[in-house]
Amino acid sequence: MKVQFILLMVIGLILGACQKNQQHPVPNYPFDVTIDLNLPTYDDLLGVGGYAYLNAGSKGVIIYRRGIDDFVAFDRHSPADPSGSCITPLTPDVDNFLILNDECNDAEFSLYDGSPISGSDFGLRQYATGFGGGTTLRIYN
Repeated sequence: MKVQFILLMVIGLILGACQKNQQHPVPNYPFDVTIDLNLPTYDDLLGVGGYAYLNAGSKGVIIYRRGIDDFVAFDRHSPADPSGSCITPLTPDVDNFLILNDECNDAEFSLYDGSPISGSDFGLRQYATGFGGGTTLRIYN
């Protein structure tokens, strides 16, 4: 009786884990880039609340400076468009830059944390950032 109970518990845990671990729909392209924040391309990242683009990832990366030492980086490939058929990558909303719009699928995502606002079950693919307080920022996966 005890063995059957343990076996049922193990099977239940395995089945539950399979459902929770759906693969993210945005492809994961490995990269490791260090940018110089003093370059004119990245001027907007010098102040908190600024964002800039980077040619990396699936459809490009958007980097956002959330705080003095806090940066986030997300792929501009919308999780609502797994095939990548939409030629327009995610872009900030004209009225609220903290919302990224997927023009093809009417999905919206938060630039602050990458979470879905509407139109998607998945949040944005996030990349790691490394900032030591100097003038360089590393973005990688």
